[in-house]
Amino acid sequence: MQGRVDTPSSHAYIGRVLVRLNGEPREVPAGWSLARLIEDLGLAQARLAVERNREIVPKAERALTALCEGDVIEVVTFVGGG
Repeated sequence: MQGRVDTPSSHAYIGRVLVRLNGEPREVPAGWSLARLIEDLGLAQARLAVERNREIVPKAERALTALCEGDVIEVVTFVGGG
């Protein structure tokens, strides 16, 4: 569309939302859940701590947590060893 300015709020208009994932901007399809993002990252089977907007999201709530424009997501994997 000629003359259209691509601003963060316009991403939702075109079916995508802009979130910040571990400090980096990332566009995801509108309607994705936190669980879908984790699956897309290849971490569905990993032991994780996930935070959305500075609040821990329990594993049982990730599929019900929709990603919204401007969300700040932090994903930390647990690694064992010694």
